Amino acid sequence: MKKLLYILLTFLPFQLSAQQKLSGIVNDEQGKPLDAATITISQQGQVISSQLADQGRFILTGLNQSPYQLSVSLMGYKSVIRTFNLPKDSLNLVMLNDSRQLREVAVTFTKPTVERKTDRVVFNVEKSILASGGTAWDALSKAPGVKTTNDGGVTANNKGVTVYMDGKPVRLSGDDLAAYLQSIPSDNISKIEVMPNPSSKYEAQGGAVIEIISKKIKSDGFNAGLSGGYTRGQLNRYTGSGIFNYRKNKLNIFGTYGYSDRNIKRDLDQYTIFQRPSSYAYWDMNRTSIAKNKVNNYTAGADYNLTDNQVIGVLVTGDNTVSNGSSTATTNIYNNYHVNPDSVLNTNSNIGGHTNQYSFNLNYKAKLDSSGRGLNVDLDYVPYTRNNNVQLHNLTYLPDGSLGSAPYHTFFPSVQKINIWSGKIDYNYKAGKRWSMESGLKYTSSVSENQFDFYNTAGTVPVFDPSRSNQFRYTENTAAGYTSISGAFGRWNFKGGIRAEYATSKGLSLSLDSINVNKYLRIFPTAFVTYKASENDEFGFNYSKRIDRPDYRQLNPAKSYLTPYSYTSGNPFLKPAIINSLQLSYTLHQNYTFSLVYTRIDDLASNVTVQDNVNRTFHDTQQNIGSIKELGTELSSVHHPAAWWEIDNTAQGYYSRQSSDQPGNTYNYRRFYFYLRTDHAFTIDKNSGLKAEFSAWYNSAVQQGTLLIAKTYDISTGISKQVFNKQGTIKFSAADLLYTNPYRISIQNEGQNNGMYQKNDTRTFTLSFSYKLGKSVKAARQRVTASEEERKRVN
Repeated sequence: MKKLLYILLTFLPFQLSAQQKLSGIVNDEQGKPLDAATITISQQGQVISSQLADQGRFILTGLNQSPYQLSVSLMGYKSVIRTFNLPKDSLNLVMLNDSRQLREVAVTFTKPTVERKTDRVVFNVEKSILASGGTAWDALSKAPGVKTTNDGGVTANNKGVTVYMDGKPVRLSGDDLAAYLQSIPSDNISKIEVMPNPSSKYEAQGGAVIEIISKKIKSDGFNAGLSGGYTRGQLNRYTGSGIFNYRKNKLNIFGTYGYSDRNIKRDLDQYTIFQRPSSYAYWDMNRTSIAKNKVNNYTAGADYNLTDNQVIGVLVTGDNTVSNGSSTATTNIYNNYHVNPDSVLNTNSNIGGHTNQYSFNLNYKAKLDSSGRGLNVDLDYVPYTRNNNVQLHNLTYLPDGSLGSAPYHTFFPSVQKINIWSGKIDYNYKAGKRWSMESGLKYTSSVSENQFDFYNTAGTVPVFDPSRSNQFRYTENTAAGYTSISGAFGRWNFKGGIRAEYATSKGLSLSLDSINVNKYLRIFPTAFVTYKASENDEFGFNYSKRIDRPDYRQLNPAKSYLTPYSYTSGNPFLKPAIINSLQLSYTLHQNYTFSLVYTRIDDLASNVTVQDNVNRTFHDTQQNIGSIKELGTELSSVHHPAAWWEIDNTAQGYYSRQSSDQPGNTYNYRRFYFYLRTDHAFTIDKNSGLKAEFSAWYNSAVQQGTLLIAKTYDISTGISKQVFNKQGTIKFSAADLLYTNPYRISIQNEGQNNGMYQKNDTRTFTLSFSYKLGKSVKAARQRVTASEEERKRVN
């Protein structure tokens, strides 16, 4: 049996790093700490991790007792290379001044595309050809374990997520989330970190956390970088971006700008079967839609060092989107199994609008002593405004070409305004010699105002219809506190924490004359434990409890009409979902990771359809669909068959049981589904910087509530070449070559029988170019602001 296991492992190259730690400090000849020195750790010629020294100090994790090579580099100093074995208390490194004027810095070690750590998977976007030249949204879909949908849905390891951008939450959802991330060129992104079970320091919102970290110019003086890309799908898409940094003495000023012009064509086939004992009708709709978005995205910030241990900073971000779109739909209606349609609906719509979102942050950070005590304070204000104007025109024709009913012409403008105020304080400290602790407090207040008006424009003068209009106000206040502790004892490593959140919310619909008030106090524990049984065997355990609050779009009851007989709306009475996750893992020979995962989700808010077979109407709304229990296994690795070849493999399989006792929406499903992915990176010519990538994944059919989502798969490839003395890079990639990544769902439950098939213009070809000016020395400071949670739910 043991031999069989090793044979199987030979063909399934899965890997996880071990968990010993090593700290160190980098000084110059006078003993002064050297900030932002690049620390790179490698083993057998393969890079394990890389980081920048913080005030000369660094901590390396995920190590074992095998020999390692550590290299330290910093402009103006001679590189240091050391070989060492563990266990070892610490390293004290001295860098000598290099008076020679260097024309070029040769990089000996490079980061891998994917790094697997104890609590997260790191996808280094800047190393990926397939993720470059597009947008942050495109890069997100390339991260291991992350799945995106055409309507802005994002999941990681089959959980809903909270998306962060440089420590701040992207408080958007659905199409707005996709539009925002599509405004950010992927060439401005450094890496994406996926955390299936985040620690207590992170907000309890969301089943998982995805952190998108942007690039920073790292040199003293003034520096800049430029990039641009052209993508061809069915229509054209363009991206362009710039980044700058000015650093001198105690002052650092930095900023970015990105522009995106995206034109996307989608083809949708949708059917609905209205069936009763005495009648049968088949509605077959074909729709073509074109979405045009022009987005300006920018950041500007400054940091000033009050002392060597204190810094104060301001950060402003903005996102301005202008949207235009149109769609043309034809619905053929077949009654009682007729071969020819009994009537035809022609529906045309035009959509125009703009979205403005800003974020203002004030930050103070202090290092209180050399033991690690530190203080961080953030104050944030996030205003958000969205205006939409939709014109809908419908004509119904009979077989003889005459009008079957009066023309249906409507106009419904909508305005959404959200204001979010938040503040937080974090404190790091030591408890004895073994324990590191962190505690914090946070308070957030948000107000959402939504106005939706409905006008009948069939006549010469628009007529306001109050019965179909809606005014909705939602307020939410949350106070939170957390404490986490970590330490190591011999072969054991511990990290645990607890977070408490008290939330009050009120949803007021003036049109429906309804008020929904919620108040609750909940505790969210987390625990991480690893045990190294031997040189080749390591066991791990982690547990987390989290909450998934509905976003504002899901709560808004306003009806958005797609045809005279169908619309979408939210549900102001939704409850937050509670997520419990448990994971046991085993690491063998530092190459293979086997994980057993159990997840339970109660009161998940999800899309549900409501089909009226009597009046032949159809609408999509939101509902808490019941409970989901999943038991699964995950296998993953980063493998190197040769020095020029890197492979990252992921395999996930789950057995899912879902049940609901909601009136009109009861079910009890038991299904198995799986996800497979393999990514290959090839260094064709190291000297000239010629590289290639290949990626393939397969996602089996999966059930979510009453929705059965069909299988999808994808094959993509790309190639890149460094130019202009390796300061510039040209990349070409081809995504979804076989055009096999559509969105197909079907519903058959309690009188409902409908489905859709949508192709989302995913087969694309991208040509991009990026150019950097200056040489990296010192990174611009990153911060986690107080608004890091709230922006996620904006719509």
